[in-house]
Amino acid sequence: MPTWNTGDTGFMLLATSLVMLMTPGLAFFYGGLVGRKNVLAIMIQSFVSMGWTTVIWWLFGFSMCFSGNCVQGTDLLGGVIGNFDWAFFRGIDLNTSSLVTTNVNGATVSIFGNAGIPMLVFIAYQMMFAIITPALITGAFANRVKFSAYLIFLTLWLVLVYFPFVHMIWGGGILWLWGVRDFAGGIVVHNIAGMAALASVLYVGKRKVIDKGLHSIPLIALGTGLLWFGWYGFNAGSEFAVDQITASAFINTDLAASFAAIVWVLLAWWLEKKPKFVGLLTGAVAGLATITPAAGFVTTKSAVVIGILAGAICYFAVALKNKMGWDDALDVWGVHGVGGMIGIIFLGIFGSVAVNANGFNGLLHGESSFFIKQVVAILISSVYAFGFTWIMLKLINFVTPVSLTKEEEEIGLDEILHGETAYTDAM
Repeated sequence: MPTWNTGDTGFMLLATSLVMLMTPGLAFFYGGLVGRKNVLAIMIQSFVSMGWTTVIWWLFGFSMCFSGNCVQGTDLLGGVIGNFDWAFFRGIDLNTSSLVTTNVNGATVSIFGNAGIPMLVFIAYQMMFAIITPALITGAFANRVKFSAYLIFLTLWLVLVYFPFVHMIWGGGILWLWGVRDFAGGIVVHNIAGMAALASVLYVGKRKVIDKGLHSIPLIALGTGLLWFGWYGFNAGSEFAVDQITASAFINTDLAASFAAIVWVLLAWWLEKKPKFVGLLTGAVAGLATITPAAGFVTTKSAVVIGILAGAICYFAVALKNKMGWDDALDVWGVHGVGGMIGIIFLGIFGSVAVNANGFNGLLHGESSFFIKQVVAILISSVYAFGFTWIMLKLINFVTPVSLTKEEEEIGLDEILHGETAYTDAM
């Protein structure tokens, strides 16, 4: 019977709980950004993912992500997706360790996990990532998509986009073997969600009825606080142990978020003549998204630089979106898509094996090959996520209309889709 490390296991259960809290936080964040008659419609899209994604995760999702690896040739499609050996958590019991290794060039290499932590804890932790990732996309098509179409989208997007990238990068797939690294989800979570959001915006089109939006800035602040709090579990927990890298990921998360928030609000103050609270909150989320892939691979000094650049680049990405007329209602592409993209690139620049021996040195430490691999991985993930999302939406539209009519938008999604209202005087 294995001897479990109670400290590591306890920490990972806490980290799992923190990541779980991020999905309600996202619901509050998005709920405050939309108008009063569409609050419940955007919030339920996050909460339903907590239920339905868990069902899929148990059925086959976890197995598709983490069962098999391309080194041994036991996964499917040449390292793109796992097999179904662990469907229904088959073969996993209370004594199964989370550590999975393989032999690469005669050396035993860890793919994921920790020998002192049960596999059931790893399953739960990764499930929370699967829950929040598709929920991020919903902010892009706020007030425009039918609930039935969203449920189909949620299912297909997990299977065709999210699961493959989890396996390719975190589950012993082809990109992991090639040397691509992503500490906590720059590609696996933010970039593919952001590119899916952009595809959704361009496919669904603009809202037919103008939404006043920003109906509750305090609700946005509450959501940001929960996201920021949960992000410590998101990033620090991705070390899957309690050590110096955990501490580094934790402080880097806070540094990047803080610097990005201040840079964003200063830019808004300068260019928009007002230090806007929503800008401060959005900047913090941009910093959190950008540091995510690099949190456990870079120094604290690098995290400060990444935070500053994240605040500036994501601010101007949102400005570009506005100039282009893309109706990305809640700036998912500008914050998460661009944030995840530049975070992976920054990792290729600032990565240091002195911080984490499981990573690689970036450009600033004399290595160019790792940087090139990170850039190529971003190009692959961006094209894949955008293309598959566009195709999925077209196919879903043959089954059930994706978009609402102008009349339905005028009434509001809360009432027309769910028969409920967030406020008795909803307008």
